[in-house]
Order: sequence, then C-alpha cells, then structure tokens
Amino acid sequence: MRRVVITGQGSINALAASAEGTFEAFREGRCGIGPLDIRDVDRLAIQIGGQVHGYDPHKEFNRQEIALYDRFTQFTLHAAREAIAQSGLTFQGELAAQSGVILGTSGGGLNTQDENYRAVYEDGKNRVHPFVVPKLMNNAAASHVSMQYNLKGPSFTVATACASSNHAMGQAFNFIRSGMAKVMVTGGSESMLCFGGVKAWEGLRVMSKDACRPFSANRNGMVQGEGAAVFIMEDFEHAKARGAEILAEVIGFAMTSDASDIVMPSRQGAARAISGAMKDAKVNPSDVGYINAHGTGTAANDKTECAAVSDAFGAHADNLMISSTKSMHGHVIGGTGAIELLACIMALKDGVIAPTVGYEEPDPECALDVVPNEARDAAVDVVLSNAFAFGGLNAVLALRKA
Repeated sequence: MRRVVITGQGSINALAASAEGTFEAFREGRCGIGPLDIRDVDRLAIQIGGQVHGYDPHKEFNRQEIALYDRFTQFTLHAAREAIAQSGLTFQGELAAQSGVILGTSGGGLNTQDENYRAVYEDGKNRVHPFVVPKLMNNAAASHVSMQYNLKGPSFTVATACASSNHAMGQAFNFIRSGMAKVMVTGGSESMLCFGGVKAWEGLRVMSKDACRPFSANRNGMVQGEGAAVFIMEDFEHAKARGAEILAEVIGFAMTSDASDIVMPSRQGAARAISGAMKDAKVNPSDVGYINAHGTGTAANDKTECAAVSDAFGAHADNLMISSTKSMHGHVIGGTGAIELLACIMALKDGVIAPTVGYEEPDPECALDVVPNEARDAAVDVVLSNAFAFGGLNAVLALRKA
C-alpha cells in the first residue's frame, strides 16, 4: 500500500479567493455569511448565505468559456489552478496517463438549471442554449479540469449530498494507495445560491434566517454557502523524488450508511465512520487531536455528532478539539468537505485550530471542546474530517502531520 500526501491546495469561498486567504480568515475567526445578492431575493424567506461576492468570471475566462462553464465549474477551475500551480506538477506522457480527477458536488450546474427553467417557464422562450446539458451536468467540472490539465487517468464525479467531497477525496486517496494512479486532483465545489436552490432548501425548514451557530444551545439552523476547494494528492515516493513540499499525509478513510432515515442523522452510523477512519489509519483514539466537525448548526446534527464522537473516542473525547468552520463559510453542501479539509491542513501544518464562531450558549448535549469563537494555537499530529449527508451517507478522512 502506497503512502498518499497532499502537495497542492486551492480554494474560493465566501471568506477568500485562495487557500491562503481562507487560512487567514480562519485565524481571524472571520465570518463570511451575510445578505444574499441574487435575483428575486425578496421572494425568499431565507436571505443570508456564504456567498462569494466580488467574483468576476470575465477576469478568468473568455466569452466562449463562460458560455460553457456553470458557476460551480468556474469555482472548480479557479481552485484547481491554484492547487496545481502550488504542486509544481505538469501532466505529460506517462504521468498524464497515471493522473486523474475525482470531484464532489451535489447540485452541479444548478444555476444553469435555474436560469433556463426561468427562461422557458417564466419568460416563455421556446429555445435554450445548445450548451445547457454539458453546462449543467454534475461531471462538467471534473471533465473540464481533466481537459485543461491533460489528466488522462481515472476521472469522475461523486454526488452524495453533503458528503460528496469527502467521498470524492476518499476515492482519490484509495486510487493512489492501491497503485491505480500516481496523482489525483480532488476536492469539490458547489453553487446553489440561486432563487430555485435556496427556495428548495427553505422547504426542509432547517435553515437559519440570521446566523450559523454550530453547537450553541441557541442554534436555529444551517446557512448555505458556495465555493470550491481542490487538492493534489500524490504518491509519497513520487512527491519525495521530485522534492515537492508536502502539506499533509492522508492516512485513512471510512464510509458508512445509516440505512435508517433520509434526513435524520444516526449516532451509530456516524460513530462507525469515525472509528473506521481511525482503524484504516492505524491510529488510536488518543492519537487524534482535532476533528473538523460536520457541525451544520441544526439541532439534530450537532447533538448527534457530539454523541457519535463520544462513542468513538470514549474518555478521550474530552481531550479533543472539535470545530465547525461552516460557521464562517456556510454549508457548501457537496463542496463543503473540501473547504473544511483546509482547516485540517492548517491545524497540522501551522498548529492553528480554526474556531467555531457564533457560539453563544453552552449546550449540555454538545459538551465537547468546540473551540468557541477564537482560533487556538495547538500542536496536533493526527486530525479527522467528518461529513454526514442526507440519505444517511457518512465519510470521514484521517490526516497526519507531514
């Protein structure tokens, strides 16, 4: 089994247009959630989100590309450019054939769907653009990354709601570990902050109208965000041979199914995924210092996740730091696990733990160290990243300090 390391990272989200900018926001405990600037926002009950403001696609893509790239694809290409540049890799010959792309998304080209449904049903148009299908398909981002960077190995998209990115990154990890690939571009993206996207989520009655407060007793729901994060996972020996900077090592992955309810999370399913990731990584619970929580800010998720952590870690749960960065960038649905992995890398590489902002009142059912409101300096060697999706699909990654 080959060792797998991360040699590049890139992002765009409500906090910043780069991975480094995101780290700075994490350190400051800055919140990127605010009023939405979208069409027909006055018809929405929920009018806040972790929106990427000030983004101009014309500064990054030409007119023909914009006609072909949905906003979620644009975000992916933006993040991939940063990650690949940092890695220093170019994909030619044998390496191109041994490198691929696995990305996560839930809504895919939802902005494109929303725009074209509006055109047909509201504006009465009888034709849509010929690129609508290739623009809205969930694999569009992965396909465009593969074409832009000559990645000819295994490439596909994973769509498992809020666990999409963790499932995608877990598969990329396994492809390299098993020898099926040498380098994988992986992560996830999402852009569901359009009228139809937010209106659909309103129907679930899990959204907050004012703020995301994970683990706080007065939490009242999740807040949607948008953006992308992309990573370069690489065979350790290959990275070492070329003298690459190693940001972190990926050491374990596990996924489970609750097999119980389409929306309510299961304590047992989450705990099995957490324990499975540690078993796969061959680490003891006492080795883990930090968990980036799923931490949506809903009443059901947060207490269930804390119970699952307590089950998986036993007495060591009281010694863990656990935080939810969704409090800052919002819940980026299929892309959220990728953005949250940045906090795990920051913890390992820089010794800084991203906080859970918006925390106001202790909750006896969430009585863990949730790193409230301010980042913390702390040296950790092993971290976990949790993702628990609607449909009862759980995915947990384990990383170690390089």
